[in-house]
Amino acid sequence: MSDQIKHECGIALIRLLKPLDFYQKKYGTKRYGVNKMYLMMEKQHNRGQDGAGFASVKLDSIPGEKYVYRKRSAGKQPIQEIFSEINKKIQKEINIEENDNIPYLGQLMLGHVRYGTFGKNNIESVHPFLRQNNWKHRNLIVAGNFNMTNNQELFDNLVKLGQHPKNKADGITVMEKIGHFLDDAVSKIYRKLKKEGISKIEASALIEKKLNISKILKKASKDWDGGYAMAGLIGHGDSFFLRDPAGIRPAYYFKNEEVVVIASERPVIQTVFNAKFSHIKELDPGKSIIIKKSGDFSIETILEAVEKKSCSFERIYFSRGSDAEIYSERKKLGKYLFPKILERLKGDLINTVFSYIPNTAETSFYGLVQEVQEYMHNQAINEIVDNKEKITKERLGHLLSSKPRIEKVAIKDAKLRTFIADDINRDELVAHVYDITYGSINKTDNLVIIDDSIVRGTTLQKSILKILDRLNPKKIIVVSSAPQIRYPDCYGIDMARMEDFIAFRAVLELINESKKNLLEKTYKACLKELKLPINQMENKVKAIYKDFSSDEISKKISEILKEDTINAEINVIFQTIEGLHNACPKNLGDWYFTGNYPTPGGNKVVNQAYVNFYEGIKKRAY
Repeated sequence: MSDQIKHECGIALIRLLKPLDFYQKKYGTKRYGVNKMYLMMEKQHNRGQDGAGFASVKLDSIPGEKYVYRKRSAGKQPIQEIFSEINKKIQKEINIEENDNIPYLGQLMLGHVRYGTFGKNNIESVHPFLRQNNWKHRNLIVAGNFNMTNNQELFDNLVKLGQHPKNKADGITVMEKIGHFLDDAVSKIYRKLKKEGISKIEASALIEKKLNISKILKKASKDWDGGYAMAGLIGHGDSFFLRDPAGIRPAYYFKNEEVVVIASERPVIQTVFNAKFSHIKELDPGKSIIIKKSGDFSIETILEAVEKKSCSFERIYFSRGSDAEIYSERKKLGKYLFPKILERLKGDLINTVFSYIPNTAETSFYGLVQEVQEYMHNQAINEIVDNKEKITKERLGHLLSSKPRIEKVAIKDAKLRTFIADDINRDELVAHVYDITYGSINKTDNLVIIDDSIVRGTTLQKSILKILDRLNPKKIIVVSSAPQIRYPDCYGIDMARMEDFIAFRAVLELINESKKNLLEKTYKACLKELKLPINQMENKVKAIYKDFSSDEISKKISEILKEDTINAEINVIFQTIEGLHNACPKNLGDWYFTGNYPTPGGNKVVNQAYVNFYEGIKKRAY
């Protein structure tokens, strides 16, 4: 992706179903769980590099022994930092004879990698969050991949309950909401046991067994509006993993007789646990996996599922391309772009070079090239069949050897990006984030270069197009495997301000050319809509795109991207919504492209985002 956007986090939960001695005997180490968690987090570091956290719970510890452990880092290499510290402490204790209280070695573990989209990048913002108490069953650890659109409302509800949350971050708000109903459930069970004459010491063990995690989650999540995959550990050993009712955020799980594993991505589980694709299941929307201290495993309905709208950006960009389904889908995204490219080239494939912008666009590039090759192959067959009586040996040889011209034209200088500062020299530095392969293009060539998406267009405009133009192609066609990004996200992706999107900037220019009053009209409509109950709100921002075709907007984007110093003709082609859905049929969440939000809070956010833009307010709308 040329535009660097921060996005969803990664999460992993591991529950060892056997005593630690079992793993020592079978795998040669009691660190089996910790080692697996390290790999799970490292394999998901694509989902978060601003912080990482680990928590573990020991089962059946005796009073006076620590049973909840947590380590977090917001450093430059957070995963390595926390596991280096964890392993030092384990190593210090593991060789002591008859030491069963080794730090961090628990049967229940939770890991998290974080992208700081809007929160501060400090240690207090790093998951897992911990709610402590002297009673085991009131200790709560929470981590998740989520964003709530109605966090202020949830915060206000906590205040009405008499709480005093330490900050307004949705992670803290969610944890305190669950914690409130956990406390309430524990108190109710204790009062019943007390009436039965059960002592306080005896009551603790009975409370652990009687706790109804499903009921607690139903009460806590009743008013949540957002996308979430959320995990929690309770101090005595119960755990849960909850997915939102629209399935916006991803969650996969694997279970055998030794372990239960839950994570944000399927190939991570496949690789770390050598599990078959068919053995890893997707957690259904609105469901929660609940694992009791005893190891009993169940999947329960917490919230009624709505129409499934899993995030399509997961398939385009965020998730690892090593997933079998995602790999196939990304190739299809490239394939479906070819007819439009061929039309724009007017059929001239001989004088066209195909390439891609590193690195996540590589798979869609393969799909595009395969489709070009198939087309050229069929064209050759047709010509041979139609002219079999008079075709020359030379022409036949030419047809049989015809294939797409592919080159690695763009090279990403990853190290350089680290040192770019936001100062007066930024444009000059940004221009050199990418380099080119000199001599790969002729002056008579068209260059078709594919990217997975175009969000802001900044890197294209300031870096990629300028440096590609040095190769002197006659035409540069930039192809996006994603449709035009027109609307803000509010479920965990760093795409919140409308004026940042190049598609929005393009439509503003089109409106200013012909329909200037439309901006004010839409502003007033959004203000009116924001006064309605949230469930009645509609997305009024759609009106600004209604009168313009995708091709008109793409043409204007091409004009914006072509600065005066660029000599080549610039064209931009985007994926169609139909092409996206055909390629990714299981992930139909497309609100950033279509404005069709999966929760009521989404409509509120988009209307507020437009109001903020119109009033010049530079902040997110939720």
